[in-house]
Amino acid sequence: MQRLVELIAQSSYVVAFTGAGVSTLSGIRDFRGEDGLYKTVDADRVFNIHAFVDDPSYYYRNTRRFIYDLDEKRPGIVHTELARLEETGIVRAVITQNIDLLHQKAGSRNVIEVHGTPSVHRCLDCGREYAFAHVAAIVKRGEVPWCVCGGAIKPDVTFFGEALPAAAIEGAVRECSRADLLLVLGSSLVVTPAAHFPLYTLDHGGRLVIVNRMPTPLDRTATLRYDELEEVFLFIRDHL
Repeated sequence: MQRLVELIAQSSYVVAFTGAGVSTLSGIRDFRGEDGLYKTVDADRVFNIHAFVDDPSYYYRNTRRFIYDLDEKRPGIVHTELARLEETGIVRAVITQNIDLLHQKAGSRNVIEVHGTPSVHRCLDCGREYAFAHVAAIVKRGEVPWCVCGGAIKPDVTFFGEALPAAAIEGAVRECSRADLLLVLGSSLVVTPAAHFPLYTLDHGGRLVIVNRMPTPLDRTATLRYDELEEVFLFIRDHL
């Protein structure tokens, strides 16, 4: 791992790309892992925009202990170290597939959320916005939040059947293209278009470091490859 520390120190534009594996260290279930959310929840329904419109209660009932308890979760070692490295000017941006707000909670400022964010909810009928804390309080009581106009309130998270946020995708492509080193952390690189972001780094002459427990389609292109996020970032904390 000393090679990794040296590579980070020698790079001039480091960008991190994070997936669900980063947040499992904070006690948040991933989607496709051995104990993933998709093992117990019908993902095609809970995160489907058409199903949500038909019955918002199914989404809120099944995400109550996944999304709406985020105030109880604390950033893990990866979150805190990326925030520290951004503060020192080493990491320029964090691109995340996650919707748990833990990068922001850890102190990262330049965070690009390519799958949207639950920090804002809005009415599908009138467009009125609601803060996460307001909606979470209702959901924790076992109720379904509704707008004052009577419309369904939906998080600004991208559901199946919706387009990804264009500004976030453009920002991610821009940052990956500028990066001379992209740290791919806790992502299996199978969900597109996010899985294609590292290719922009490679196409522009940058290098990849992949840290993920399971294999990824880009492992052979990585300059360095590790399995354990916690071990790697404890080493980074102590040596960089």
